[in-house]
Amino acid sequence: MLSNRAALFAVVTAFLVGLLASLALRPAPRQAETGEAFSAQEIRWRLPVAFATNLPALGDNVIYVSETLEAISAGRIRIEIFEPGELVPAFSIVDAVRDQKVPAGYTWLGYDQGKLPASALFGAVPFGPEPWAYTAWWYEGGGRQLAEEIYARLDLHPILCGMIGPETAGWFREPLRSPEDFAGLKIRFAGLGGKAVQRLGASVTMLPGGEIFQALERGAIDATEFSLPVVDSRLGFDRVAKFNYFPGWHQPFTAFHLVVGMGRWQQLDQATQASLDAACTAGVTRNLARAEAIQAPVLAGYAAEGVTTEILDEKILDALARESDAVLADEAQRDPDFARVLASQRDFQRSYDRWKNIAYPRAR
Repeated sequence: MLSNRAALFAVVTAFLVGLLASLALRPAPRQAETGEAFSAQEIRWRLPVAFATNLPALGDNVIYVSETLEAISAGRIRIEIFEPGELVPAFSIVDAVRDQKVPAGYTWLGYDQGKLPASALFGAVPFGPEPWAYTAWWYEGGGRQLAEEIYARLDLHPILCGMIGPETAGWFREPLRSPEDFAGLKIRFAGLGGKAVQRLGASVTMLPGGEIFQALERGAIDATEFSLPVVDSRLGFDRVAKFNYFPGWHQPFTAFHLVVGMGRWQQLDQATQASLDAACTAGVTRNLARAEAIQAPVLAGYAAEGVTTEILDEKILDALARESDAVLADEAQRDPDFARVLASQRDFQRSYDRWKNIAYPRAR
């Protein structure tokens, strides 16, 4: 018997598959029926991505979205994907779209928090909502409208286009036994979580995924967080750092967005805009389902590789939660948009928790 969450995924996926199929099979209306010619608009976009497409769940979702768009448009919409660094650096995708170097990009918005503080909340929130709560907020709780309003000032249009669940809390050369162990630690960390561990004394650096293994191997960093176990293992972190910690407190969800230049978006006809929205919505469901399905086999093999999988001590989690709250409060005080988005997420979470806490049975 399916669990409530599995049943929800099944229903949503079935609905989206049916929707996409109907879009693909529906015949074009004749001019006599509509009073205007059916759109024959074609898209040939170059799309830079932030994550290598050979990385399961983290990077390959954009391939699914691209192939789905081509299928439902009968080849009218074609997206040529460029790996990180081929067109623009992985951390500069939003800038490249804004500068009209490329029509769109697929990325994690948290990379732009230095220039647009509120962007971090659209990508991941420490001790924040679970993936399905975030999508509920985005689609039904005003999140999408807030993001579109904030990014419109930059002449950009964001579309939620991918989603994975919690990352690992990180890979460490030495075990973590207390909050004091962060003092002096050289660690690769992204997003708001990076600011929290900085407050505990860690020295934080940002590196693209392809550069992390060498930094660990050379000792340039002592620890790193990056993504899901299946991704981190593919990148070889388990060969260098043998202590892998959970839960993924800093990113209970990780959201990916298709960011389109506003000028390009406004040039699209309604049917093409709807196709992009539909394919990305399907990508969110498909991506999360795949991410959840493929982690357990990786964890099962860690013991044979000498990897120790541990749950962070409650004292460490309490310290991280305290510092995360301080970071969120500081950012909200400095930036009105950050404050609005954070308040919206927290208001929605409080309301949602009334349902969540009584609706789902605890594991037995």
